Amino acid sequence: MSLVSDKQPEQPEQSEGPGEPEQPSVPDDVWERFARDTERDIRTSAPKEPSARARMVTERLRQEEARGAQPEGWRAAPAWREMNGRAARRRRLWAIIGVPLAAAVAVVAMKPSLLPGDPFGTSSDGPTAAASLPAETAPPTAAPSSVAPDTPTLDRPFAGSPAERWADGAAGIVVPEATPVGSLSRAQVATALRQTKTLLVDANLNPATLRGERPEVALGMLDPKQPKMLDDARSWLREPGKGHDPLSLFSRFDPEETRLVGEVVKTRGRMTFKAGEHASVAIHVDYTFVYPVAPADQSSDQGSDGGSTEVTRTIVRRVLDLEVSDPTKYQVTPGKLSVVRYDEDLANSACAVYDGFLHPQFPSAAPTGAAPTGPTTDPYDRSRDIQHSGTCGTVSRT
Repeated sequence: MSLVSDKQPEQPEQSEGPGEPEQPSVPDDVWERFARDTERDIRTSAPKEPSARARMVTERLRQEEARGAQPEGWRAAPAWREMNGRAARRRRLWAIIGVPLAAAVAVVAMKPSLLPGDPFGTSSDGPTAAASLPAETAPPTAAPSSVAPDTPTLDRPFAGSPAERWADGAAGIVVPEATPVGSLSRAQVATALRQTKTLLVDANLNPATLRGERPEVALGMLDPKQPKMLDDARSWLREPGKGHDPLSLFSRFDPEETRLVGEVVKTRGRMTFKAGEHASVAIHVDYTFVYPVAPADQSSDQGSDGGSTEVTRTIVRRVLDLEVSDPTKYQVTPGKLSVVRYDEDLANSACAVYDGFLHPQFPSAAPTGAAPTGPTTDPYDRSRDIQHSGTCGTVSRT
């Protein structure tokens, strides 16, 4: 314990007379301790030269204070400092985009049709396109609901049709996921399913086929070892006629009479498979194709006067049963399809005309072919089976 106190230490008394000075009354060891403690206290309380870092920090704080900036609290936790930094960046971002965004909102409020797709339905150019239907995964149980009557045009060839919500072209032919079937591997089944889609696309969607050209790709999918099938299909194309009409397998229009409107054919249907006879995979397909068409002698730029170009639709439904057998057990060509059954329903095409082409009926044109005498059917009704009454009927809508 130090002997230093708030009181000044007593000074030794001085003699008043000459002679030897009087010895201090404090013992030597106590005096030495007093001197040592006093020197230590002086060193502790004496001002120190600031370090270089301290001088740097002091100068930085002085400059920030001169600019009016407040230093960050030294006790702020790192996580809070990071959060505050993110909030500041968000505020700066909003400050930058706020004015352009406000201007854009004002413009859209005055003219909502500027938004892509016109989500508020305010466009004066006509009704917006309906949302697409999901893929068909099971047999329908009823015909599609009625659609508000509308006249098809060059810009909207599917107006007033349930097909307006169907998939476009090949996108509507969904290939199911393959699994092994009998002695056929998953890869073999997958190949058969892909080739089935290739057959359907070339026979019903290929622009060249639709213009009446030879569907070589589709023909190439058929097994040459299947008795007569491939030869029959080729002969139908060469010499069409009643009982041997290529329309049984292929959709074709006479380019001198009819042209397709746009590049889209609407498609809806399904493809399934199961184990078949003859160590095979049996593939069943049921698809409906909707073709928008106009007279060939009217150019695509007509119609600007309000409707000089007529647009109608032909609807074709096809049901096919195909088979791919194990080539190690049967005499078949690996990778080729055998046709077990084919059936079709042609809607809005002239009756009793067997020249190998579809012949749509336009409202302004005189009817061609035999007069229909059969029942009236809905060509969009996929819940019913294809039925042949032996007579040509009429359609309830196109």
